[in-house]
Amino acid sequence: MKAISYEEYGGPEVLRLAEVTEPHPGPGQVRVRVVAVAVNPIDFKIRRGWVQEMMGPVSFPAVPGMEAAGIVDELGDGVTGVSIGDEVMGWTETGSYAEYALTSNFARKPAGLDWETAAALPVAVETSDRALGELAVGLGETLLIHGAASVVGSVGVQLAVARGATVIGTASEANHDYLRSVGAIPVVYGDGLADRVRAVAPQGVDAVYDVAGIDALDVSVELRGGTTNRIVTISDPRAFELGITFSGDNRRFGPELTEYARLAADGRLSVRVDRSFPLADAAQAHELSETGRARGKVLLRP
Repeated sequence: MKAISYEEYGGPEVLRLAEVTEPHPGPGQVRVRVVAVAVNPIDFKIRRGWVQEMMGPVSFPAVPGMEAAGIVDELGDGVTGVSIGDEVMGWTETGSYAEYALTSNFARKPAGLDWETAAALPVAVETSDRALGELAVGLGETLLIHGAASVVGSVGVQLAVARGATVIGTASEANHDYLRSVGAIPVVYGDGLADRVRAVAPQGVDAVYDVAGIDALDVSVELRGGTTNRIVTISDPRAFELGITFSGDNRRFGPELTEYARLAADGRLSVRVDRSFPLADAAQAHELSETGRARGKVLLRP
């Protein structure tokens, strides 16, 4: 089958379209014919070798990618509740930048959900659901989200608003209308952020969710009155030095993903998509992802 592969750490140029051996499912797994693939920032961080301490070294040659949507075409032993031909979405165990991938952590794709949203949803909803649970965000509270216009951040906004929280989101001014559309009060990040947050939340913030991972932790502690309690980051390893919770352990999330997929199909949960590239153009997709300027999810279509 065709897949994107790389044999050394480096820039986008190490990604190559290659012929690789087709995977076949083991017990509890299904194989999907991939229809859409999501590109996540962690993909280029792994490719550059930046997260080896947290995730271990890559075994080369490697196929990148962790989430996809596709059509089941093989079943492993012991698999129930899904049949060949079913449309599914979830996390892959063999790399998703490929024509075929294996998964054991997935949900059915609702008929009304488009393929791009289906591929873009799993990581974003699992990550924000987990972080908001760790923060115990609830009715009547005020949550600050750094990087709120990102895919994960904007999903976090929507989930927190659904819990009854007031959400303040940091983003560039160009993204403020978008943040308002998903329910957040936007503020510009950068110098003077603490004062801008206090201006819109004079009562203070009850919790902070850092998606951006860029110089957000110190101001978060300041806005929490000097405590590291109820601050979670998914992006900044300085958390380990400061005693702040770093949330990075993905869970099995198939049943919960099913419910979020239904919300998305019904128009009650949205994921913004920036661009979709052919699989062969994965290097260009990574270049866009690395700029940090993508206004929504970057996707690949095998």
